Amino acid sequence: MRRIYNFSAGPAVLPVPVLEEASRAVLEIGGSGMSVLELSHRGKVYDPIHSEAQQSVLSVLGLSADEYAVLFLGGGASLQFAMLPMNFLSAGQTADYVDTGEWSSKAMQEAQRVGGEVKVAGSSKATNYDRIPKELQFSAPGAARYAHITTNNTIEGTQFFALPDVNGAPLVADMSSDIFAVNRDHSRFALFYAGAQKNAGPAGVTMVFVRREFLARASKSPGLSPMLSYALQADKDSLYNTPPVFGVYVVNLIAQWVAAEGGLAAMETRNREKAGVIYDALDAAPGFYKPAVADKGDRSLMNVTWRLANDSLEAEFLAEAKANDMDGLKGHRNVGGFRASIYNAFPSEGCRALAALLTDFARRKG
Repeated sequence: MRRIYNFSAGPAVLPVPVLEEASRAVLEIGGSGMSVLELSHRGKVYDPIHSEAQQSVLSVLGLSADEYAVLFLGGGASLQFAMLPMNFLSAGQTADYVDTGEWSSKAMQEAQRVGGEVKVAGSSKATNYDRIPKELQFSAPGAARYAHITTNNTIEGTQFFALPDVNGAPLVADMSSDIFAVNRDHSRFALFYAGAQKNAGPAGVTMVFVRREFLARASKSPGLSPMLSYALQADKDSLYNTPPVFGVYVVNLIAQWVAAEGGLAAMETRNREKAGVIYDALDAAPGFYKPAVADKGDRSLMNVTWRLANDSLEAEFLAEAKANDMDGLKGHRNVGGFRASIYNAFPSEGCRALAALLTDFARRKG
């Protein structure tokens, strides 16, 4: 099997042991005589997969099933941008949002579409989202239905490492690109969600973790579609309709892989080391490379973003990377430049290979 260095931002690289196990299950799972792709979501073969996946993801995050419900839904994080306010924000109510990039901006737009008032507690838009804003102003205690952050910004390359003080509001987060990757206190969140296709599984399944106390406040309006109701989806254990069966199966394998690798603390340590190798190579040639993030303390461990001082060399750099089995380094179409996405399963040797190319390219072209 040939494996290149896949720097794609998502769908992204998955652990090889998980791919091997999943490939066997695609042919047959658990002596059932069926592929995991053929299982009925209401059958006895799938039941333990579903419940084990819920237990595995909670366990690796240090959360209890008594306190948190786990939903496996479709639609990606983009659907959660709308589903969250549909369930927790009504006309005349306020929600606080921290604007740190394109995805947080889209989440705000969906909340505004629902009809509540969106208060921007802080924004780095004026500096092209090149940092995490430090001066945050959240609503007075009791005034906001929730406070929303995007923990990692895949396009811009910034990341929250210290969680903000939100004046007692229920803290909500989009963790699509750094779930399972950072050793944060997840019990501080009332709700968080993640599209799986970066650190947690294949495209097609979205995880929602919601504190049961907060879930009790979710809308039960008959005007809210059952498909979009957190309360109903939790009551039906994410089985109201056919869940993304294969995605749930792989999420379970990945959560177990993370636990076997040492859990979140080990993941963060490894991710810091991997990212540091690339950032060091960029910083060693300051006149040649321009890292996109102004404050080094805000640099993402998941998505390293940079530009060339001489952008006419971009195509040449990408061609050399391709020739060295490195793919997916082109920056997001809205910002350009380069982006190396190095999620949990991305190998350390790939980071070293990219750093070596960065150093050699600057020496030859600088």
